[in-house]
Amino acid sequence: MITDVFPAGVAAVEVFGAPLPTPSLFAQEARLVEGAVERRRSDFATVRACARQAMGRLGFPPAPILRGPRGEPLWPPGLVGSMTHCDGYRAAVVARSGDMTSLGVDAEVNEPLPREGMLAIVTTAEERAWLAPLIERRPDVAWDRLVFSAKESVYKAWYPLTGLWLDFQEAVITVDPDACTFTARLLVPGPVVGDVRLTHFTGRWTVQRGFLVTAIALAAPSREPTRHPPSLTTVS
Repeated sequence: MITDVFPAGVAAVEVFGAPLPTPSLFAQEARLVEGAVERRRSDFATVRACARQAMGRLGFPPAPILRGPRGEPLWPPGLVGSMTHCDGYRAAVVARSGDMTSLGVDAEVNEPLPREGMLAIVTTAEERAWLAPLIERRPDVAWDRLVFSAKESVYKAWYPLTGLWLDFQEAVITVDPDACTFTARLLVPGPVVGDVRLTHFTGRWTVQRGFLVTAIALAAPSREPTRHPPSLTTVS
């Protein structure tokens, strides 16, 4: 599923189903979840196990993946990456920093946003204008949740480049329902990458097996991504 939304050169590992026995952690990682409930520890450890498998596919040895000031993963030198988990799904993606500047991935259950009032928090008036007819046209996709997921992926790609918070109201998502792509137009000054200030992010999305997955893959400005074949491990 996840290789449908990432280009060649990005190594990905995903796990479906109920949580597996909690994988082992490096001591530095284990300290980060001391006192957390078992489900939290399991998700934390499983996405890191996915990440280490993906790192190995790029030739990197296992290493701790710690957390920064806003909970963002801190990747070993030479790598960029992103991780996600929701009920029944966990995944991680990594790439060489010479190939990609930043990655963002988010997975959600393909169901409408869970509570009244959340739509107004997550979406702008411009987004709500196109959401209503699209929900009518394609009820098989939880479009409001897709907007939420896309903004989560944008934030995960944005934060390592800026170190700044990005509010739900500071980016406007437009979706191509046929090409399975989306664009996030930034309403605040974007990061400078390769001497160019970004005004938007583009991404891809998919709906499969009851899940929504959105993805941002920002190529390094110095060269096109190395054309390695996609790397994927799936555990059902």
